[in-house]
Amino acid sequence: MKKEIKAYAVSIAAALAVGGISALLTAGNMDIYSEIIKPPLAPPSVLFPIVWTLLYILMGVSAAMVYLQREENPTAARNSLAAYGVSLFLNFFWSIIFFNMQAFLFSFIWLVLLWISILITILQYRKISPLAAALQVPYLLWVTFAGYLNLAIFLLNM
Repeated sequence: MKKEIKAYAVSIAAALAVGGISALLTAGNMDIYSEIIKPPLAPPSVLFPIVWTLLYILMGVSAAMVYLQREENPTAARNSLAAYGVSLFLNFFWSIIFFNMQAFLFSFIWLVLLWISILITILQYRKISPLAAALQVPYLLWVTFAGYLNLAIFLLNM
C-alpha cells in the first residue's frame, strides 16, 4: 500500500510540476490572452489554471495506474509511459511557444502533435488499464478545444 501511495504522489507531483514550471516560464506573457482577438466560446483566463490542475491530476493518477501494473506487462507499460512522457514534453513547451513566442501557427502545429501523442497514450494505456485510458480522455477533449482556440486565434490575429 505504501508503494502505491508513493507512486500516485510522485506521478501527480511530476505532472503538476510540468504544468507549474511551464506556467512560471510564461507568467510574464499570459496577458497576451486579454489583448488578442478571441473566437466565440473562448473561456475567461481564470478558467485555464483550474482546468489544467484537474487535468494534470488525472494525468498523474492514470500514469501511476499504468506504472503500478508494469510487472504484469513490462513492454506495454514502458511504451505507455514513454508515450505519456512525450505528451508531457509537448505539453510543457506549448505554452512557451504560444505565450512567450506568440507563434500562433507554430503553436497550433505543436498542439496537433500533442493531440496525437495523447491519443497514442490513450491507446497504449488501454492495453494495460481501460480506466487509466479513460482518465486521459478529458485531457484529449480539452486539447481538442485548445486546438480550436489556438487555430482561431491564429486566423483572427494574422
